[in-house]
Amino acid sequence: MSKKSDDEASDAVLNYLTKQNRPYSAVDIFSNLHKKFGKTAVQRSLEKLASKGVITEKINGKQKVYAPKQDQFGEYDENEVKKIDEKIRLSQEKLKQLQETLKTQDAELRNVNSTLTTKDAKARLEDLTNKCNKYQERIKDIKSASNHVTPEEKDKIYKEHKLYVQSWRKRKRMATEILNSILEGYPKPKKQLFEDIGIETDEEYGAVIPST
Repeated sequence: MSKKSDDEASDAVLNYLTKQNRPYSAVDIFSNLHKKFGKTAVQRSLEKLASKGVITEKINGKQKVYAPKQDQFGEYDENEVKKIDEKIRLSQEKLKQLQETLKTQDAELRNVNSTLTTKDAKARLEDLTNKCNKYQERIKDIKSASNHVTPEEKDKIYKEHKLYVQSWRKRKRMATEILNSILEGYPKPKKQLFEDIGIETDEEYGAVIPST
């Protein structure tokens, strides 16, 4: 790097440290200057400025940090610092309050957005009212019907249905076993046997035995 470039890097580093007035590492300054100068040039500038006593160099663990000389900023005013600290504290409290207010308002906004508008609510109410009226009419018709089935009659129907299904299943099994026995010695296919003796199957008519 040329002497001019070295001087430009040193000026940029010194100006940045003075303006920020806080400690930085060489890597921080390199990044904060948007990599305008190489990392080596920044490190060399810091070491040069520190050796001349223009800036302060301190070792923080395994890392070196650099800061501007404080005597250039005038005398330290403790009262002024306390005022600034108090302003910071008040600002932080105000920020916390504003964040809480924002959180509450966000929750209220989500709640409002999730509810129906007045127009939608009226339309929904009208739809539900119509459905309710239809159901009431249906209940009224059912209650007024004269062909009600008593619980006893219903139980009798279910029992008879169960009995018939069991009988159907039993007879079908018996017929299948008999036909299979005949087919063992029958010289023709099953379909021909059914035609010869006039057997009609459930499948021909789409009949299915109920599961219950």
